[in-house]
Amino acid sequence: MVDEAGNEVPQGQVGELAVKGPGIMRCYYGDPEETAKTIRDGWLFTGDMARLDDDGFLWLVDRKKDVVISGGENIYPVQIEDFLSAHPAIKDVAVIGLPDERLGEITCAVVELKPGEQLSEDAFNDFCLSLPRYKRPRKVIFADVPRNATGKIEKPRLRQMYGVEHLVAEENQA
Repeated sequence: MVDEAGNEVPQGQVGELAVKGPGIMRCYYGDPEETAKTIRDGWLFTGDMARLDDDGFLWLVDRKKDVVISGGENIYPVQIEDFLSAHPAIKDVAVIGLPDERLGEITCAVVELKPGEQLSEDAFNDFCLSLPRYKRPRKVIFADVPRNATGKIEKPRLRQMYGVEHLVAEENQA
């Protein structure tokens, strides 16, 4: 695991997973710029954030592009999603970053409730009190969580739906 500069991070810390060997890809076909970003000095930078535990096991934490940086803190949405999924009224949840002038980004939870269940924003926030303060979602949206055919959350679609353009439109309607 390496940091942004490509330096190895200490065991137990989260960094980007970089791999090297004869089985890695050689290039993105017809895209030398993307190839140069992804393969550096023979190392393939996977885009996966991971850590190596004390026993030498590799733990995938999240995708690099999904990490939310809020006030200088790296927040891994999967950790918050796992926590929120334990709530009995929640069917599905996705955590994304939304732009924020002061913090850079804030965490936003898109929460899909189970049929017949109700959950107020206040009750949701109360449930989140056992999360560290910097990991608590600053915004909650009760809506369906879109998934693709393989079951992966469509986070780019959510960021598009609830990102800057959506917030500006929402403010203009108020």
